[in-house]
Amino acid sequence: QVQLVESGGGLVQAGGSLRLSCAASGRTFSSYAMGWFRQAPGKEREFVATLSGSGSRIYYADSVKGRFTISRDDAKNTVHLQMNSLKPEDTAVYYCAASSRGSSSVKNLYDYWGQGTQVTVSS
Repeated sequence: QVQLVESGGGLVQAGGSLRLSCAASGRTFSSYAMGWFRQAPGKEREFVATLSGSGSRIYYADSVKGRFTISRDDAKNTVHLQMNSLKPEDTAVYYCAASSRGSSSVKNLYDYWGQGTQVTVSS
């Protein structure tokens, strides 16, 4: 069992930055691929970024490539999402997720989810 708790969301102006964190419980954190997803009001939950347990495989959604960076610190059981050059269309609830089946953009392959953190980007 893995429990995930996100933090770091908030209100920021367009062009600004935020750093989201996801703290995970459990002794096997390093064996999980970790991902970030987001869900805007009235829309489906969509993939943002993922990295493998080893950290060697990293993938981003085209909409965030070059602006967002995912990273993990296995010593602290934490995964981060650094978000730069934020746009109003990045406004959403951001969710952290853990997968035992490798890094993927498919949300149904993730076993555990956090409760989400709100990110609002004003224009």
